[in-house]
Amino acid sequence: MKNFSFAEFASIRAFVLASALLALISIPASAQSPAFTGLAGSWAGSGTILLSDGSKERLRCKATYQVSGGESRLLQSLRCASDSYRFDLSSDLVSRQGTIAGSWSETSRGITGSLAGREQGGSISAVVDAPGFSASLSVSTRGDRQSFSITSESEIRNVNISMSRI
Repeated sequence: MKNFSFAEFASIRAFVLASALLALISIPASAQSPAFTGLAGSWAGSGTILLSDGSKERLRCKATYQVSGGESRLLQSLRCASDSYRFDLSSDLVSRQGTIAGSWSETSRGITGSLAGREQGGSISAVVDAPGFSASLSVSTRGDRQSFSITSESEIRNVNISMSRI
């Protein structure tokens, strides 16, 4: 297991948490459908995290989604792990007229943050923030598959994750 400084570990956790949060967003092909249509249930996936020193780790995730509010609100719980760390994430997201916003928290470490973005034409562009951290993201969901990418200028440069319904 690689040893990280507290600042590096906090940056890594925030980046991975933001990445995992993105896996929870489903953007329909039709702009008339609610944003979280068809997400309820369990999902799992894997991906990679690229650090600024060039090292890469594999990431594994499992999620449970609860959709409500006419399928415009998403509550989720997510557990992810790599060889170096593990975290538990919960989030509360709302979609209104093409705008997606919400909050997330990593319960075991007391970290909280926000997500703000827009969906257009079946994709989303957003910014994920936490104290001392900001990242740009993009996400695409098609049927029972999701893929997303996050980039940042922090210790974590890039995260790519694919998830499937289980």
